[in-house]
Amino acid sequence: MGEQSKKVAVIYKSKYGSTKQYAQWIARRVQGDLLENFRVKVDDLQDYDTIVLGGSLHAVGIKGVELITDNFRELKNKQIIVFAVGCSPVTEEAINHIINHNFTEEIKERINFFYLRGAFNYKKLNLIDKLLMLALKFKIKMQKKGELDEDTKALLDSYDNPVDFTDEEAIAPIIESINK
Repeated sequence: MGEQSKKVAVIYKSKYGSTKQYAQWIARRVQGDLLENFRVKVDDLQDYDTIVLGGSLHAVGIKGVELITDNFRELKNKQIIVFAVGCSPVTEEAINHIINHNFTEEIKERINFFYLRGAFNYKKLNLIDKLLMLALKFKIKMQKKGELDEDTKALLDSYDNPVDFTDEEAIAPIIESINK
């Protein structure tokens, strides 16, 4: 929170607002420039020392991550931090699955990755997302009640009762990473 000598770009691609909220908190804490992903080109990032990219998760894919993966050669000499936002609990297995799905070995070695929990409000989803989530709900309901863990039960409950896991304190490790 003290003097920030690095020039930091905090880029986000948010579908329902949680990723944008985290990006705003991060940019404010490090006095970085807050940029929407669809407006950013790799040439715009050349004057930055640190690139922080946040994207919501969609079927394990990080929205907007192509800005990093498609332009890694031009960005590899910069500090790169990527965070993904989803509703699933933070587990090592989930984090590894996301990393392996989104990044090559070369990129994995050069970035710092973080997973943050967002919000879920079924009523605010667009039609396609509602249909996908209904399919998931149906699949879950096909399981026997005794086979459902607490996280799965909570997910089912969230269809009727919106949840919001966003927490400004969750960005602390990202801020530490930026300031290294």
